[in-house]
Amino acid sequence: MAPRKPVRTINEPKKESKTIPLEVETAKNTTRRKAPAKKNGPGMWTQLIQFIRNDTFHFVIGLLLMLVTIYFTAGMISYFFTGAEDQSKMELTFSELHAERGGISNTTSFVGALSSHQLIHRGFGVGAFALLFFSFTLALRLMKQRTFSLWKTAIHCFFWMLWLSLVLGMVDTYLKPGIFFLLGGAHGVAVGNTIVSYIGELGILLLLAGTMIVYSIISSPRTLPYLRSLFSKKAPNNPVILDEEGEIDEDNEPLVAVGTEILPDEWVRGGEKNPVELDELEDPNEPDEHTEHSDDSVGFEVTRPVHDDNTSVDASERSSLSEENSDPNYNLDKLGKYDPTLDLSHYNFPTLNLLKIYGTDNETQIDMKEQTANKERITRTLQHYGIEIKTIKATVGPTITLYEIVPKEGVRISKIKNLEYDIMLSLAATGIRIIAPIPGKGTIGIEVPNADPQIVSMHSVIACKKFQESKYDLPVAFGRTITNEVFMVDLTKMPHLLVAGATGQGKSVGLNAIITSLLYKKHPAELKLVLIDPKKVEFNIYGGIEKHFLAKLPDGEDAIITDTTKVVETLSSICKEMDDRYDLLKKAHVRNIKEYNEKFLNRQLNPDKGHKFLPYIVVIVDEFGDLIMTAGKEVELPIARIAQLARATGIHMIIATQRPSVNIITGVIKANFPARVAFRVSSMIDSRTIIDGPGANQLVGRGDMLFTSGNELIRVQCAFVDTPEVENVVHHIGGQQGYTSAFYLPEYVGPDSEGKDLSQVDMSKHDPLFEEAARLIVSTQQGSTSNIQRKFSIGYNRAGRIVDQLEVAGIIGPNEGSKARQVLVMDEMHLEQLLNQLR
Repeated sequence: MAPRKPVRTINEPKKESKTIPLEVETAKNTTRRKAPAKKNGPGMWTQLIQFIRNDTFHFVIGLLLMLVTIYFTAGMISYFFTGAEDQSKMELTFSELHAERGGISNTTSFVGALSSHQLIHRGFGVGAFALLFFSFTLALRLMKQRTFSLWKTAIHCFFWMLWLSLVLGMVDTYLKPGIFFLLGGAHGVAVGNTIVSYIGELGILLLLAGTMIVYSIISSPRTLPYLRSLFSKKAPNNPVILDEEGEIDEDNEPLVAVGTEILPDEWVRGGEKNPVELDELEDPNEPDEHTEHSDDSVGFEVTRPVHDDNTSVDASERSSLSEENSDPNYNLDKLGKYDPTLDLSHYNFPTLNLLKIYGTDNETQIDMKEQTANKERITRTLQHYGIEIKTIKATVGPTITLYEIVPKEGVRISKIKNLEYDIMLSLAATGIRIIAPIPGKGTIGIEVPNADPQIVSMHSVIACKKFQESKYDLPVAFGRTITNEVFMVDLTKMPHLLVAGATGQGKSVGLNAIITSLLYKKHPAELKLVLIDPKKVEFNIYGGIEKHFLAKLPDGEDAIITDTTKVVETLSSICKEMDDRYDLLKKAHVRNIKEYNEKFLNRQLNPDKGHKFLPYIVVIVDEFGDLIMTAGKEVELPIARIAQLARATGIHMIIATQRPSVNIITGVIKANFPARVAFRVSSMIDSRTIIDGPGANQLVGRGDMLFTSGNELIRVQCAFVDTPEVENVVHHIGGQQGYTSAFYLPEYVGPDSEGKDLSQVDMSKHDPLFEEAARLIVSTQQGSTSNIQRKFSIGYNRAGRIVDQLEVAGIIGPNEGSKARQVLVMDEMHLEQLLNQLR
């Protein structure tokens, strides 16, 4: 009997982390008994298990299963044409059929003919093809082709096999089609007749129809709204457009601008005769049903103290709320909760199969030889300098291994920190980092790069339970920590992010990981991106989602800003958007965008008062150092203003640079960007500029990064997302229905545009849209070029000419810088009189 293999204890403090305790040889245990000799190789069962788990074995099995599926599919199809000729032979035994196999007409000979007869005629009828579809899906899964979900496919195929068998079995029983095989198979006829004997013919019809309706509701999200529209009293406002096959045609669905609120005509004309005021919905003096409880034995009553000050505050708040929403027809009871995603109700979020899987994905492989050798080298080096340690344990991450050391009493920590280069020399490592001590632990950490680093794929990060169930407003998944845990942050809590690192160390991949994680979690109505790319090639790939997620200036040709002059205009326009949002927050009596949108969703803010749903805006600036060199203070000032004030309005900024010097990352920038990501840099000075301390110069590169939000440093291996993966996500989103245009930022009027001469405006030739634009501005009381451009789907230059004509006509006032133009005509009656004079 072979000697038993020594067992190594693996301590796992968390589910995903892999911590290995390593024994340390000291002077007191040198006389220890020698461990039994290690076995040269793994055992037979271990080799068998490894062979079964091998991807090559899975691919071969999947290929064989696909070939078998194709064979039986051909046999079942041939059975429909040749089964009548072979029907007399199907009742023979297998040996007799084998003897007469030359007379079989089926393409697949007697094996395929007999199998088809058993599956179709004596089995489940036509529904037996569902078994072949499941077999085909299983073969694809074994070949690492994730086309369909295996469990969902199994459930769907099982349902259709049984349901079709019963339905066609009833056809065989009552209609008797007169063909050589049973459409529903022997199973459908037998089970159908049994059910009919219990509940009758009407009962089985209702049973089949009911099961199909329940199946449709569970499998398709469109079924329930469609059924509700059939049973609702009022016809739907937007007609459902069907294609030739009777399905909903998403391509012909009308395009709606962002934030547009559509009200039925009957509510606009007057609504109900006795509208309910908002003040009548809730009485603060009315006792709460939860404050009083009755019991048969003991009486217990809780009263809530009423203060005069609070009562007055509630009254003032309710009065101000009624001012913002004075329309009795616009309330939660009548309209229901507002859904900002209805404009793109058929939007499908990106799926996981768009991302690539690398190796074992989320499972870290442990090389025990490497860990043991590193442990011995660290121990030997420390002993050379008279440093004795109690214990040492290793936590293996995807690219870094953390060795936690507990020194003996009396050892100075600074003595171990000074041995950094000696330990690096003994380990022959590219770079190590000593954490003395580890915050929250009584140990000293030594981070050593793995000899065989593993790739952390974006697929493993997006597919994890932590990301899928995240409730963050703007979730950003960076990658995995040393303990192999997914590292996520909420961008709204940071609220701005500074990314810095040398060229080729993973900075661009990190920005792509940030954008990808946001695209996987947010709907186009909830998030808008402003991408500034001076290099013109980093963000160019995201041009395909312009009508879904991107924001730009009204006169901008490209949503990806690459021109330096446009960068200044864009940042200034974002500052104006920030000021406009603060005005809305002030009118709504809220403090941040989350409270504002919550009120708007609950119909407490009326769009007629200028209120609208506010999406989050994330501004991502690449090559910030190049912008500072070319534009200087013109860029730094609006960025500093956004960083200081824009958090409450839902505007967040991410800037990246490869030159982390003090003249690029100034004190103003650092003071307003507490959250920072540092990739590998060349010197300790650059590291101190980014994270206010050393560490970034000791990273190993290739996505190895440090994250800090003002307290401790967290080492993370950034998730790798390749360009083809980003293209797949962009094509998936861009191929769906989008808005009519990108999200327009407010107009920015520079100092050169304030004194524009209107004497050359030709009023003899009005624009064909002049009168319609005038009615739009008077009805909305908003004199905005972007509003005209968005409503009539025209260019910025034509909309600007219409605004100039409206100003000359006296309908709107002159330009007042960052403020909106004043509308001089208050109602449509006066507008018609003015238009008649101009005709």
